[in-house]
Amino acid sequence: MRTIRQIAAVSGLAFALAAACTTAHAEKISIMVGGAAKIIYLPAKLTEQLGYFKDEGLDVEVLSQPAGVDAENELLAGAVQGVVGFYDHTIDLQSKGKEVQALVIFGQVPGEVEMVSTKASATLKSMADVKGKTLGVTGLGSSTSFLTQYLAQRAGVPSTQYTLLPVGADNSFIAAIKQERIDAGMTTEPTVSQLLKTGDAKVLVDMRTIEGTRAALGGTYPASSFYVQRAWAESHKAEATKLSHAFAKTLNFIATHSAEEIAAKMPKDYYASNKDLYVAALKASLPMFTKDGKMPADGPETVLKVLSSFNPSVKGKHIDLAKTYSNEYVSAVATASK
Repeated sequence: MRTIRQIAAVSGLAFALAAACTTAHAEKISIMVGGAAKIIYLPAKLTEQLGYFKDEGLDVEVLSQPAGVDAENELLAGAVQGVVGFYDHTIDLQSKGKEVQALVIFGQVPGEVEMVSTKASATLKSMADVKGKTLGVTGLGSSTSFLTQYLAQRAGVPSTQYTLLPVGADNSFIAAIKQERIDAGMTTEPTVSQLLKTGDAKVLVDMRTIEGTRAALGGTYPASSFYVQRAWAESHKAEATKLSHAFAKTLNFIATHSAEEIAAKMPKDYYASNKDLYVAALKASLPMFTKDGKMPADGPETVLKVLSSFNPSVKGKHIDLAKTYSNEYVSAVATASK
């Protein structure tokens, strides 16, 4: 006859095996990032590096595409369950009959910078001077494309008077500047710092800070975020909440650690041989991140105003902003942690 101790040991082993089996069979969640090395999307990879997905019992695969519009297409095709990209895609997609919802807001500002090549800077001193110029964006239909068109239009230059050229990000953007394929273009850190260090480009419009963003766009502009199809969130509430919890923990980590401490957690290939440059770029970017993942109160209206000014899909359409984001998942996280 088995002793109580033997029975307890067998029961404990069975419980451990069952728990391991549950973890092993957790549904894999694929998240596409519109350029994982961009600092604006730092929380995506950092969450993975910190082990927060695993802490939530999630099996998450972080993938990367050079442009947000490509990541968006992967989501709509059902190839991935979530996207780390710009919030403005949720508004653009609703105007086309697609229900997509941001669950966690990473950035309260775009973190984007319009850089002008040093060679073109003598005649291109503001967005009012882009007539006849070629402007680089990550992809046509991307958030850099949206913002570029708005800045030009606000300066009095319609989209018919300049050319948008998709050049991607990071090294491909730098190459486009150096090869003079573009006169100016929109990019993020650490590419901005790299171009400034080499002297190949100068800052034309800076949207890395709240002040700069308000000057350029007229208000707070929530940008980098984690979004999913609304139907998926509603049918996978547990997973959606756990993902939100993981990202919220990362945003808190960013808010409570130095740029040096954060950089130390990132893969070495993110900063290559120049960690000091990466840390400097990171330090300049930290104020853009929210501390709790919630949508800024004036954010959706500002984004809608920007898109409505030039985007024919959005202009004149009724957009239900309440369906483009939800604070429910990060609020559930906050309640659970009390």
